[in-house]
Amino acid sequence: MTALRTNEALLIACRAFQPLQCIAWATDYTGELSLTVIDKTTASVVGRSRMSRLDYADTEHLGNVLAEARRQLADEGIVLGPWQIPE
Repeated sequence: MTALRTNEALLIACRAFQPLQCIAWATDYTGELSLTVIDKTTASVVGRSRMSRLDYADTEHLGNVLAEARRQLADEGIVLGPWQIPE
């Protein structure tokens, strides 16, 4: 298990949804991570998600959460580039 800092989790999350744009931010007062995934060609939001600090502090758990979000987008017909959680 590798503990992640918030900035590392934000970068990993943003890369998980390429070629779409992912806007990710953390709230200081709750430690929650918020993600909005946008299709740049249509400027439409295709996904939103929030994660608690427990969801993104651990590399393996973050990878599982992001993989599930990617699966949901794929089920909706959205094509994403290849991705895996960095080691």
